[in-house]
Amino acid sequence: MADQRVSPRKIINPASLPKPSGFSHGVVAGNTVYLAGQTALDQDMEIVPGGIVEQFRQAFSNVLTTLEEAGGQPEDLVNVTLFLTDVDDYLAHGKEIGRIWRDMAGTDYPAMAGIGINRLWQKEALIEIQAVAVMPGR
Repeated sequence: MADQRVSPRKIINPASLPKPSGFSHGVVAGNTVYLAGQTALDQDMEIVPGGIVEQFRQAFSNVLTTLEEAGGQPEDLVNVTLFLTDVDDYLAHGKEIGRIWRDMAGTDYPAMAGIGINRLWQKEALIEIQAVAVMPGR
């Protein structure tokens, strides 16, 4: 007898983001969206210039693009993890990064963690953002 299960998950790979290789940008399972770690890659597969502030803006935009493609909104974020190659640099620009967050996602913050690491997949990357969202009504 053939397996006739319906997959309980849906893969999300927005066309506006770099084509993934060996991963998916997002996976929807039930009403939960698992958002892959995003660095500051632009459509041309280049890390955006401008330091931690511009890299935060691009990486978080990539996360939100995937969430929106899945049918979610920034207020659906329940958990966000920031992987940082220079925690002190991030903290030094915290007010500016906070303004960017509020402009993009509002003032209701999810559970968050910031983790200092040695390096990311792309050597030029200063930040990677991974998240989980729960969409009501699914």
